[in-house]
Amino acid sequence: HRADNARQVRVMLVEDSAVIRGMVRSWLDGVDNVEVVASADNGQIALNTVAAARPDIIILDIEMPVMDGLTALPGLLAACPGVKVLIASTLSKRNAEISMKAINMGAADYLAKPSFARDGNEARRMFKEELVRKVVGLGQNGGGGHHGVVHTPAPANDAGANRAAAATSGWTTIPSGSSDFKLRPASRVRPRILVIGSSTGGPAALSKVLGALKGRLSGVPVVITQHMPPTFTTLLGETLSRLSGLEGGETHDGETVSAGRIYVAPGGFHMRLIQLGSQIKIALNDGPPINHCRPAVDPLFESVAQIYRGAALGVVLTGMGSDGALGAVKIADAGGSVLAQDEASSIVWGMPGAAMAAGACVAAVELENLGDRIGLMLGLGSGRNKIKT
Repeated sequence: HRADNARQVRVMLVEDSAVIRGMVRSWLDGVDNVEVVASADNGQIALNTVAAARPDIIILDIEMPVMDGLTALPGLLAACPGVKVLIASTLSKRNAEISMKAINMGAADYLAKPSFARDGNEARRMFKEELVRKVVGLGQNGGGGHHGVVHTPAPANDAGANRAAAATSGWTTIPSGSSDFKLRPASRVRPRILVIGSSTGGPAALSKVLGALKGRLSGVPVVITQHMPPTFTTLLGETLSRLSGLEGGETHDGETVSAGRIYVAPGGFHMRLIQLGSQIKIALNDGPPINHCRPAVDPLFESVAQIYRGAALGVVLTGMGSDGALGAVKIADAGGSVLAQDEASSIVWGMPGAAMAAGACVAAVELENLGDRIGLMLGLGSGRNKIKT
């Protein structure tokens, strides 16, 4: 059932439960072009065997005997440069804190593992669906490049290497074979809001961008949807508030939106902005997932477009899938501006690639320069150079 000419994505399972290892292996064996090449029941065995296994993706448990996942992570990343590590652990506050630390240390993404005995078949089905989706998405990012297929990230204008939107993953396919993206002119109106959407690789990208803008965001509210479960979004809000120097964090329903504050959508809830008289408020709901996600970026971007029109500045950061592309078009059509993270600096160029392919963006910008580019568009000048008049 495998396409002979397609590259196999090599997966390593690091998980102390033999039952879960067997179950995940059987799921992935049923996925085209995905091959489980190694498994280990603790971090030490993983470290001893990872170089020979040459995986593109490591599914890494946190709590294991002998050596836990967090302790093993730096060695695994060092042994396989470019490998994508998917943290899989049960959702508790402690594990969320450890997993966020792992993401800050270089893990690509997180997957909440149900308690299989307690949570039943529906939880197992959802876990399987999410696991397969994330493995397929990360695998289409060109993999780790350990066996002569892809050795370096694609340059920003190379169509294809990081585009994680295969039909098999249930997302809109990004047109391949063309890097001729239609760009929009930037709005001539000074932005009154900065709104950001992100997914896989997003926490690190958000930290970089907001850290670069520290002290320069007092004039706008900063509103963020990052695909993450509850508890994680609480921790992310605290981290981004500290890095940006802004008050706020994870938001709540009915909160007033004001300049100089940060608002992070809570896991499990879509976030929109609504206008009530002269005030703009946060509106949360737990309606059905949109683009496989809750929170989703599209409803936030669409609501921002309606309220702020040409004074909206949207940013689409790294992430698999195409969430945010339709909302980015709405912002652009209303006269606002949208920036996308470029392909070379994205963990997965799904969401920003989709926004570019939709013709919604002013530019695709390298992560290193994105903070300064946002600062220039906010009319604040660069952190390094003052804006020239």
